[in-house]
Amino acid sequence: MLRPLDLAGLRLPNRVVMAPLTRARAARDGLLPTSMHADYYGRRAAAGLIIAEATWVSRQAIGFTGVPGIYSAEQVTAWRRVTDTVHALGGRIVLQLWHTGAASHPDLLGGRLPAGPSPVNPRTRSFTPTGFQETVTPRAMTPAEIAGTVADYRTAAHHARRAGFDGVEIAAHGTFLIAQFLNPRLNHRTDAYGGDRTRRRRLLLEIVDAVAAPWNGRRVGVRLGPYLDGGELFRPDAATLADHDDLVTALNDHPVAYLHLRGPDRPAPDARPDTAAIARYRHRFHGPLIANNGFDRASANAAIEAGTADAVSFGTHFIANPDLVTRFALDRELTTGDPTTYYGGGARGYVDHPASTWQDDPGQQLREGQQP
Repeated sequence: MLRPLDLAGLRLPNRVVMAPLTRARAARDGLLPTSMHADYYGRRAAAGLIIAEATWVSRQAIGFTGVPGIYSAEQVTAWRRVTDTVHALGGRIVLQLWHTGAASHPDLLGGRLPAGPSPVNPRTRSFTPTGFQETVTPRAMTPAEIAGTVADYRTAAHHARRAGFDGVEIAAHGTFLIAQFLNPRLNHRTDAYGGDRTRRRRLLLEIVDAVAAPWNGRRVGVRLGPYLDGGELFRPDAATLADHDDLVTALNDHPVAYLHLRGPDRPAPDARPDTAAIARYRHRFHGPLIANNGFDRASANAAIEAGTADAVSFGTHFIANPDLVTRFALDRELTTGDPTTYYGGGARGYVDHPASTWQDDPGQQLREGQQP
């Protein structure tokens, strides 16, 4: 993991990637990142790459309280403080672009119904200002709205570049808009965006091409989660995995800098990640692959050495260990975060995790043959 990596012209000093983490701490007025965001990401600048939290491409995309946007001039300015801090500390940072589609809720959209590929309730939950609420039956997006959404992604990519990001990542996993279009259980359209797997993936591929334009090169990542079980309508099976086979192959014909792949959940806390499941798509994608979900130091190193992945991303490990790269390099113990602080709140659990020191880890001294 400590070897450098060239990611479509972006030179990474190591292969320890910070996964995008929704922490719900944006300023309520304007959904702006704050000075705490700059502190939070700056503390993690030693990561080979930071993938900043999923961020709204438009007001219509909103589906989770406390998440920042990248659709206004004020948001661009606020994000610039974050990227300047990360770059001043030697880091690299890209922004994940997000649209929740039918997984939103009227309480987040001024009372309007959310829109998705078809009027099918995704049967998930939306995090609103009053807490989690069950989703409702959405309305189907019109062709004009789909074109407008692609344009929103293009504009968001332009804004991300002006905000100083080194690239963008498209969130195409989970229970959200792009995954809804990919899903035959939710996408019942009979137009150019539904009916078979080729047309169901059209929205994603149009978005890839649109967001690549501002970068004059391959600075666009795509995050997929073919194994993610998001409930009854998002449960993976042979057909959805085969759809992803074709999708990953099709990405080779588009300007994609890397594939960020979420693997299956581990069956037990002490089980190793299923690297065979990652390899299924590794063989189909010709560019760099970042593996995610359930890795530790040993399993990440093994996946990279085996060629299953070029880099590995970590989520919860980075929450409580801002110096995760150092801890991996020196084989130090990791701190466990407090899940009650993951979503929303203030500084506690966000910018108060200290870096490790030699004195903090007497076990390290014993491993090195010294007295504690």
